[in-house]
Amino acid sequence: MLETSRLCQAPWWAALGLVVAACTLGPREAAPTPAVPAAAAPAAVPAPDEAALAEAARAMLAQAETDVQRARAKRALWLKAWEDLLAARREVAAHDNAAAIESAKRASELAQLGLEQLAYPAVR
Repeated sequence: MLETSRLCQAPWWAALGLVVAACTLGPREAAPTPAVPAAAAPAAVPAPDEAALAEAARAMLAQAETDVQRARAKRALWLKAWEDLLAARREVAAHDNAAAIESAKRASELAQLGLEQLAYPAVR
């Protein structure tokens, strides 16, 4: 059997004594937290800037026109893509920017799908 001296056991008991002493001390006082003012409620999301929305609509329309022209050149243009492009043009002219963005996105997506369709065989 292995014997240990009292010197080897002393640091362990000393460490245990420090832990016990730390647990028996009273809780420390926490720093007071600053009060949150009642007026600091989350702000409502501001309405989008009309000029920025109009610019985004024109940019989406330009992208849709490019995609539709590319699909048309490869004879892969879907009728619904063309109709959505015309609708986007009308909505930009009528300053209905949110609807124009949606129509232009849809026209661009459908033109892309028409181009992707070319990769598949026509008949099995």
